[in-house]
Amino acid sequence: MPDIQMEAEIIFEPHVPRALYRALEYAGGDGFVASMPQLLHARAHADYDNIIWNTWFTSYSEESVVTTPGGNRVVVVAHGGGIFASPERFERVYRASVDRASPEGFTGQYAGKITETEARDVQRGLLPDGTEIPVYPFAEFKRGVPELPMRYGVILDFEVARASLRGYEEFETLKDEPNMIARAGGVEANAAYLDKFQARHDTRVMGNWHPYNRIDPDQPQTRIIFLAGNKGGIYSQGDDPEEWGYDCEYGIGGDACIHNMARYIAVAPRDVSRSLRDLDFEL
Repeated sequence: MPDIQMEAEIIFEPHVPRALYRALEYAGGDGFVASMPQLLHARAHADYDNIIWNTWFTSYSEESVVTTPGGNRVVVVAHGGGIFASPERFERVYRASVDRASPEGFTGQYAGKITETEARDVQRGLLPDGTEIPVYPFAEFKRGVPELPMRYGVILDFEVARASLRGYEEFETLKDEPNMIARAGGVEANAAYLDKFQARHDTRVMGNWHPYNRIDPDQPQTRIIFLAGNKGGIYSQGDDPEEWGYDCEYGIGGDACIHNMARYIAVAPRDVSRSLRDLDFEL
């Protein structure tokens, strides 16, 4: 009988839409592309010498700045695929006019512009690919949602998100930080990851970054979230004079340019009896 197990594959490309296309192709209908909560969960349960800890990754999670029908600005955090769930929707951003007046394309800070319809719909969990996901108010999400689905959203007041830490902060503070809780998948998941991160090098602080104090919140826009990492997890406390870049462990980045390269993790069921991965080739 076939030995079916879930297997993960790293998908790296210099073009984000292409990387997402390949990741979704690998995942197929029975797998998934790892969101930020899934990446952090995997790290929290992995040895520090595992590749999951020793390089950076692109998450299948995104943060959208939108305005409610009542005029309130909010951040909608979508895990498991949001407005840019499909490579085709992502590609529209890359191919749009670079004119600042263009309704599509990149903002001046390289987030992806979204339409007023998308901004309105994402607050209700309606996505361009036709999917409808549950969206939880942050207060409810922080209290705890039993049996979270793989794909869901969290809606957070923009002023709360903007007032939150942007930089390196102590772990006890990060455990109650709204952006971290929304990104990690809840209070308990956040604490488990932070404890594991802190113990790696007995560090004092970790980086947690957002763009909300330097953008135009009246422009509907979406960013994807990146998980930093490098071999050995060095410079985790931001104490290196060149602490920025793909080779630096600066924490979780939600303010990075999305016109960039990508490294997704795709997970899918595979018949391991047909795989070369675990065969013994030694004579």
